[in-house]
Amino acid sequence: MSTLADVVLPLPLYKYFTYRIPSDLQEALQIGSRVVVPFGRKKYYTAIVVRLHDVMPQGYEVKELISVLDERPVLRRPQLQFWEWIADYYLCSVGDVYKAALPSGLKLESETTVTLNTDFEEPDDNRLKEREWMLLAALGKKSRMTVQDLEKESGMRNILPTLRVLLEREAVFVSEQLKTNYRPKTETYIRLTFQQGDDAALRHAFECVKQAKKQETMLLSFLDLSLFMQKGKLREVSRKSLLDRSGVSSAVLGAMVEKGLFEPYKKEISRFETEVYTVQEAAPLSDAQQVAYRQISDSFKEHSVTLLHGVTSSGKTEIYAHLIDRVLHEGRQVLYLVPEIALTTQLTNRLRKIFGDKLMIYHSKFSDNERVEIWNTLLDDHSPRIVLGVRSSIFLPFGDLGLVIVDEEHETSYKQYDPAPRYHARNAAIVLASMHGAKTLLGTATPAIETYFNARQGKYGLVELKSRFNDVELPEIIPVDVREMRKKNRMRGNFTPELLNRMQIALDGDEQVILFQNRRGFAPMVECKQCAWVPKCEHCDVSLTYHKRFNQLTCHYCGFTYEIPKVCPACGQPTIGVMGFGTERIEEDIAQHFPNIPVSRMDLDTTRSRSAYEQIIEDFSKKKNKILIGTQMITKGLDFDHVSVVGILSADLMMNYPDFRAHERAFQMMEQVSGRAGRKNRKGVVVLQTSQPESPLIRQVIAHDYEGMYNMQLSERKAFSYPPYTRLIYIYLKHRDETLLQELSVRYTSLLREVFGARVLGPDNPPVARIQSLYIRKVVLKMELSASMPKVKEILKQVYENMLVDDRFKTLLLYYDVDPM
Repeated sequence: MSTLADVVLPLPLYKYFTYRIPSDLQEALQIGSRVVVPFGRKKYYTAIVVRLHDVMPQGYEVKELISVLDERPVLRRPQLQFWEWIADYYLCSVGDVYKAALPSGLKLESETTVTLNTDFEEPDDNRLKEREWMLLAALGKKSRMTVQDLEKESGMRNILPTLRVLLEREAVFVSEQLKTNYRPKTETYIRLTFQQGDDAALRHAFECVKQAKKQETMLLSFLDLSLFMQKGKLREVSRKSLLDRSGVSSAVLGAMVEKGLFEPYKKEISRFETEVYTVQEAAPLSDAQQVAYRQISDSFKEHSVTLLHGVTSSGKTEIYAHLIDRVLHEGRQVLYLVPEIALTTQLTNRLRKIFGDKLMIYHSKFSDNERVEIWNTLLDDHSPRIVLGVRSSIFLPFGDLGLVIVDEEHETSYKQYDPAPRYHARNAAIVLASMHGAKTLLGTATPAIETYFNARQGKYGLVELKSRFNDVELPEIIPVDVREMRKKNRMRGNFTPELLNRMQIALDGDEQVILFQNRRGFAPMVECKQCAWVPKCEHCDVSLTYHKRFNQLTCHYCGFTYEIPKVCPACGQPTIGVMGFGTERIEEDIAQHFPNIPVSRMDLDTTRSRSAYEQIIEDFSKKKNKILIGTQMITKGLDFDHVSVVGILSADLMMNYPDFRAHERAFQMMEQVSGRAGRKNRKGVVVLQTSQPESPLIRQVIAHDYEGMYNMQLSERKAFSYPPYTRLIYIYLKHRDETLLQELSVRYTSLLREVFGARVLGPDNPPVARIQSLYIRKVVLKMELSASMPKVKEILKQVYENMLVDDRFKTLLLYYDVDPM
């Protein structure tokens, strides 16, 4: 039986810590269980056991863990191994992964309170020591206080060993009051006070209520509801359903409880829908889909990962459904990843019809309690299930994954930026699947260049689906030269005549329109027309965005808001005006051009809640709104049957971003949003507004030429040593003092070059060089694909420690971003 436990703490620490296991807990403790441990002078944390052993560590005093929180572990195999892989690959601590992986409701806040035992008598043969008496005397002033308060009251430090002695001698009691954010949802149910089948008691009950008609109605309603037999037993009756069925007041129910006929009780219930679904088989596949399905099955025999490259509207979801059905019949689980919460709304409805209550949804818009409930369901229920979720779903406690589907695998939303771990869910999901012996299917119409490269090189399987479902044609893309239209004075606000004309035709034909502008707010910039002064954020090096609805300027990096000045603070003239346009301004312009047409807008400002996403999508699907205006949210695989026109309002905005992926991303976004047009046997039209109609990128989008874009970008990346030919690691250094930051970042980079040589670039200013009052420097590390990430991590750690000889370096914030997007 092990006497020591290594634990991971929810802190950014690069090592595990060892604690002594009290003898009464040694038998119950298991790897993966949560325990409460003291750490530091005054704090307690919920840690997770990662190893049980008997090897006493050297270099620090081993403390004793306080309590075990779980009868069964909260982690399954291979979750700890998966956490360690993420920490090693993405250059962070396992504690960072723990904080990200576990729902907050499972990370408890500990308020350890100590209570004086007033019946304690000191034995003559075993007297208390001075420190022990001092603690009892301090505790006697209030009889009950927290460890922190007791330390202050007694003036003593490190009182835990002394407290342990007092605990063993029963001079004090420790009550571990663990505040948990998770609260089970309960509902009041009603039951009879006598056993089912007791006819005499039932007759007596009717005798008791025969003079009270409303009570009699309630008793009959109870029996009526209960007579829905379920596996030979009467069904339970909730208080709400009983009141609804009987149509009488709660006072009548209270009277029957007083008579001793009914007994109310609390029952823990699920927060999620519990209705029984009428499931149906997945829709039969078309000939092209059937071929792709067989090719995927064959590919899985040779490859763990397969890419399904299918054009927009080719019916990839139907193929997924057939693959899922097969895996569930094998008794295994499926993880279906999507990039945005918005997608889960439509997919939920489609998948519910096929898989019923086997489908579970998981994303960040769920409350903490809901996420804990899903976690516990997966821990306790071993039945085959499909989990539909966003990137954080990879951390759920799957028992036996058989298939992982990463839909729209190219999406940047799969990348976690802040805080650590800065993982990419697609890449992490591939590793998770391999740990379960599962297969991974990556699906998209516009693969990430690295993914397509791996498929073409034979590392992944490749299946292509080049025709749309029902042979619907790909949309016609019409480029319109905005620069030319402005010269001829033909622009109507931010719209070309071509786009407005196409929109009018669609609306007259009772069809719908999507307008894409990848910038929210009313105007991206405010400027003085007299002196060109531009308001900037006080905390970040960015101009402010004007939001007309709130009549304020907002920084989209730190969220700080500012009042709009009446006059220019630089020249004193009342000549402040707006430049450019965001989704909010488009919404206002559309109201002028199409005054009686209902419009909805989907961007970060309108989708703060889960219900907001669902409402916008539902209203547009049911044609309550005819025009949908949105940012990149609307590019991500949404299915609308009546959209015949898509307008891309500013293609140049995406093309001219200073990043080596800008060309690839712009193509993906335009191709994806174009795919929303022309469904259900109709060829759609996309009007693409640009001032660079002859750009190679625009020509590739018009021709739907993914291969051309891929080959062009691949040759450039090979020439300049960018992915997929190298692995990038961005190292960010931040500080409030720009001069100090520059000096230390140059020294740090010099130390890196001594080890990595020409692989190191920088330090440079990123496009936004100050955020939330912190100045930023970026160092780029280009590593060979064959390089060992644990080895790189060790070298980076060593360089960091060498820099710590200068105490000023400790005040810098430094972090790594592996495979940045």
